[in-house]
Amino acid sequence: MAILKGACIIGQSGGPTAVINASAYGAIRAALDSDVITKVYGAAHGIKGVLDDVLYIMDEEDADELALLRNTPSSELGSCRYKMKDPDVDDTDYKRILEIFKKYDVRYFFYNGGNDSMDTCNKISKYMQKVGYECRVMGIPKTIDNDLFGTDHCPGFASAAKYIATSCMEVSKDATVYDNAQITVVEIMGRHAGWLAASAALASHFGAGPDLIYLPEVDFSMEQFIADVEKIYATKNKVLIAVSEGIHYADGRFVSEAEVSATDGFGHAQLGGLAVKLADVLKKQTGAKVRGIELSLLQRCGSHLASKTDVDEAEMAGRVAVEAATAGETDKMVAFERVMENGQYTCKPVLLPLSSVANYEKKVPLEWINEEHNNVLEAFIDYALPLIQGEPERATEFSLPRYARLKKVVAK
Repeated sequence: MAILKGACIIGQSGGPTAVINASAYGAIRAALDSDVITKVYGAAHGIKGVLDDVLYIMDEEDADELALLRNTPSSELGSCRYKMKDPDVDDTDYKRILEIFKKYDVRYFFYNGGNDSMDTCNKISKYMQKVGYECRVMGIPKTIDNDLFGTDHCPGFASAAKYIATSCMEVSKDATVYDNAQITVVEIMGRHAGWLAASAALASHFGAGPDLIYLPEVDFSMEQFIADVEKIYATKNKVLIAVSEGIHYADGRFVSEAEVSATDGFGHAQLGGLAVKLADVLKKQTGAKVRGIELSLLQRCGSHLASKTDVDEAEMAGRVAVEAATAGETDKMVAFERVMENGQYTCKPVLLPLSSVANYEKKVPLEWINEEHNNVLEAFIDYALPLIQGEPERATEFSLPRYARLKKVVAK
């Protein structure tokens, strides 16, 4: 493989996480240290920054400030939800991207995101090949939803899972303070895949968590839900329930009353209001004090509860993407393979074709869900527990988190 010299662009896309900046750091640091990458740019707000010609010069950032990205939550370069059309239908965006790539001599493009971002990556890669512009394109995985196909797990999931499990343990302790009847419903993110809601089972496994967990992998029955709750309520006088925002009836309709309130840039329904709706149903049915709690955005970027394993693996994904591309790989996404030896967990990076990842969703295996469809089995605990291990070392300032403060010098 011939040596390819040129600049690179690193972009972040989709929903933020507690560790997406760790991936950015892994990629940026590896690119700055590379002998063949001549300049390192960060795209402002993902692919929109490329289209708008707003690129940050990462070479001009302080090394210590960049290192703080490891424990800085959210997407420091800025994100977007921008769906690119098929180039055979409308190649306007692609021509613009090619123009920008030529302007800055970009020969490497790294895009950090989830399902839709991998689709964007795949389209750009195929277009560059079609027009004969030599450019190596690599996807870096990210999503708290953990639904990227082909990888054992995704950077961002473990930290969100740890936050959810910890929060459910805290809610569980709070909900048992008073000697009165109480039902609590906790709404957790997850449109079509229930990995995050299932993570609440970690709390139960360690003695303080939900009695019932409902995932979108199986159809939801309101009648059975009420029966499940009443059965536990009759014996314990208290019930804690975790529900995925995307639970749906047998006909496919979301249970959430807010399913059509809005959509994101990719046409996905903006869900919410489920906990309040279910709480209202249970209050009318039981007469008990019922609380509906929506973890909402808090679960996405809770870096104060991040998993060190997650941070380390996220950084590795960014670094491996750059190292693979400079070694000649293109059109791939970095994925994780789980290796268990003598009961010890390790994570091995592997490369998957972008076309095998884009627009496919990985869901919680049905065999990990109990027969009653109201909880998960031990297999999920065995899967998730190794991923949430460790506490990252975090810089603080007056006992508050010290996050990266980038200069973000715009390229001309």
